[in-house]
Amino acid sequence: MGWNEPGGKDPWGSGGNSPPDLDAVLKRFTDRLNRIFGGGGGGGGSDRSLGSGPVVAILVVLAALWFLSGWYQVDAQQQAVVLRFGKFHQITTEGLHWRPRFVDQVIKVAVTTERRYQTQPRNEMLTEDENIVELPLTVQYNVGDVKDYVLEVRDPELSLREATDSALRHEVGSTKFDEVISTGRAELSVAVARRLQSYLDQYRTGINIVKVNVQEAKPPSAVRAAYDDVVKAREDRERVINEAQSYANGVVPEARGRAQRTIEEAEGYREQVIAEAQGEAQRFEKLLTEYRKAPEVTRQRLYVQAISEVLGNTSKVLVDVSGGNNLLYLPLDKLAGADRPVKGGTSQLNNDQLNDIAGRAADLLRRQVASTPRREGR
Repeated sequence: MGWNEPGGKDPWGSGGNSPPDLDAVLKRFTDRLNRIFGGGGGGGGSDRSLGSGPVVAILVVLAALWFLSGWYQVDAQQQAVVLRFGKFHQITTEGLHWRPRFVDQVIKVAVTTERRYQTQPRNEMLTEDENIVELPLTVQYNVGDVKDYVLEVRDPELSLREATDSALRHEVGSTKFDEVISTGRAELSVAVARRLQSYLDQYRTGINIVKVNVQEAKPPSAVRAAYDDVVKAREDRERVINEAQSYANGVVPEARGRAQRTIEEAEGYREQVIAEAQGEAQRFEKLLTEYRKAPEVTRQRLYVQAISEVLGNTSKVLVDVSGGNNLLYLPLDKLAGADRPVKGGTSQLNNDQLNDIAGRAADLLRRQVASTPRREGR
């Protein structure tokens, strides 16, 4: 018979159909726990405690398991976001922590590990001068704000990919083709990283950009051959310019040195001419003084000096025979022999050769004088 039927036994210890007394129920439950764990109790209730003992033991074991399962470990490179009933509660760092199981949810995130995202190899985009370029890049990043990374954005990785594409296209669209291909890649990497970080901060993704590496930029495959020719021509131009610059660096100093030497020689020649002119002027003034003192003697001396200067550079001697119309020609170079070069008008002869020449000249002079008729003086 059920306890709620007429005449049935009330399990709560009350007669009739009246509701159980809550205080009485709690008191009985407390008494049973005391008897199980060694507490005192009446002897009349010992048989009732035997039936509820396994249930309480199971509850105690479950409570112990629940308590032990609440412990969790956070590594050194991690941070944990704790949600209580689905709402943010706190952030825990390295160490051993406890949270009530089934009440708090723990989400661990590696914050110090650098992650890597790489765009597609054929990532084509348009430059400022309306040229198409393939520009793959690699983004290195980590988690800067773990709370934003877990709670503010549904998929932070997807947001990173879309923001990277947007920032890259914006910067490439503001840069010319030659700069993207060759000289401006480093500046482009810095600009893309700066703009990408600003986008991620606005989205509150909690991602921190470490570095953006722009890989090899190249034109599309359809025009790559033509562009290679352009690059080769540019390299040839640079090579020719460098060679010309090197040649100029070698020739210009030499030309400047020769010009300086010519200037110095001209200065020296000018000083020499001025000095000679001044000396000649002074000598003329002195000769003029002497000429005024003795005109005939000075005239004769000047004549002799002039003749000496003229005949000093010749190897032929003409002798004016006194009282005759013929001149005596003495070919000293012929007399000395054709194999004897005459230098500076003077034969390089020894004493015997000079005596021989003098003898021949004397014989010629005597024959010439003997064959010349004498003329009577006035």
